[in-house]
Amino acid sequence: MVDDTDSKLTVTMKGIVKRFPGVVANDGVDFEARAGEVHALLGENGAGKSTLSNVLTGLYRPDEGTISLNNEVVHFDSPREALERGIGMVHQHFRLVNSFTVAENIILGEQSKNLMMDTSAAIERISALATQYGIAVDPNARIWQLSVGEQQRVEILKALYHGAKILILDEPTAVLTPQEADALFVVLRSMVAEGRTVIFISHKLDEVMAVADRITVLRAGKTVSTIECATTTTRDLARLMVGRDVVFDRVVRTSQAEPDNVVLQISNIDANDDRGRQALTSIFLTVGKSEIVAIAGVAGNGQRELAEVIGGMRNATRGTVAVNNEVIPNGRVRKSMSAGVSHVPEDRLHTGLVADHSVEDNLILKSYRRAPISKYSVLRRGVIRDQATDIIKKYDVKTPGTTTPVRLLSGGNVQKILLAREFNTSPSVMVVSSPTRGLDVGAIENVRKRLVEAADSGVGVLLISEDLEEIFALADRILVMYEGTIVGNIAAHDATRESIGLLMGGIAIHQENN
Repeated sequence: MVDDTDSKLTVTMKGIVKRFPGVVANDGVDFEARAGEVHALLGENGAGKSTLSNVLTGLYRPDEGTISLNNEVVHFDSPREALERGIGMVHQHFRLVNSFTVAENIILGEQSKNLMMDTSAAIERISALATQYGIAVDPNARIWQLSVGEQQRVEILKALYHGAKILILDEPTAVLTPQEADALFVVLRSMVAEGRTVIFISHKLDEVMAVADRITVLRAGKTVSTIECATTTTRDLARLMVGRDVVFDRVVRTSQAEPDNVVLQISNIDANDDRGRQALTSIFLTVGKSEIVAIAGVAGNGQRELAEVIGGMRNATRGTVAVNNEVIPNGRVRKSMSAGVSHVPEDRLHTGLVADHSVEDNLILKSYRRAPISKYSVLRRGVIRDQATDIIKKYDVKTPGTTTPVRLLSGGNVQKILLAREFNTSPSVMVVSSPTRGLDVGAIENVRKRLVEAADSGVGVLLISEDLEEIFALADRILVMYEGTIVGNIAAHDATRESIGLLMGGIAIHQENN
């Protein structure tokens, strides 16, 4: 464990170049984060943010350029070496052992001169750090017993325990309620108040404006600008990120929602998760023609299981799913598809698409049995390629060609392909899970417009999202899921960020169901 002194670190990266086969991820990047500040790192998907972070934490060696700590040039061959010099990172996907306690996870990998680790001393130190930074967590609790927000606190405590003076946070609020995000910001401010440095990577511009002191914007692997947060706006930041104006306002609809003209009806659904535990309990909901109904909730409260039941990928243990008054047989994907259900899963590269297959092959996954894609059970490659070319043009997919494997494309382009395929099935209902997670502002704008276009054409959209900004921008009605049940049903114009956030956290509020 690194000696936890009061030393402060300023990190300076100059002329950082990192090349991979066929691409320059970082192209002469300059970046500086000062001691005692929250410095946000923004950029589109593929702009080079993750590569730069991996260079700073020792996962990658730069091909060119230098890294300096307090004007001393340093070289890191591993994350351990970076942490020994005071640089730690909390990844978006936590790296914790579920069966271990909080304390055991924090001291995992620590070397001891004695045969047995002194866990009591470690617990005492962890408790002191938790009190110092206002991070409420029980050192003796098992990780599986903690909420996602509490697990994130463990990751932060782990970095602090091992002496991190510079803490990199990658999309830290992606799985938090608004209240948990606000609590995180308080923790970050207390850290920088004593001289620590926080590098905050996020796609949520409002959050960056709320917590950052300075912001560095990357575009196409280059540094575009470093600006004081107090002198900019979210619109200015978006313009810097994508090189054009981006619309953040509620997307304009050309049709009216028809909630009484029900296209999707879920009646008394129960279902189990992958481990056989009950994940859904007595779910009732409806979606009307041209209506966008959003389901808000922290990840892991039954949203994925609900989407899979509707799409026929998971058996319900009780209840029915009906589309246009036709009950769909339980757990039958093809029956769900033929009834008019289109499903965009949250795991786009492993569930929604076949990562190693080409763009054109992925676009026909739901239509390859039918004309004109096939004839006498033989695929018509010319037709497939022509159709893929038209879709690529229509949806502005950036790809070298129709035969390119989708795993080689950026997240935004992967999502465009998935949405294009689902739109082309002429659905009555679209179930869309976390459609913009991990996308940059330009791709987010495009995806939201496509969802509104679907609703305007008469499709009923069930939007499952943890992003309240997205929900308020799109939804006609908001449902909230908590521990496998629907705990709120509110018209979007009557909802507030605070009320939805409380419901997401399991706190009941007085509200009228619609």
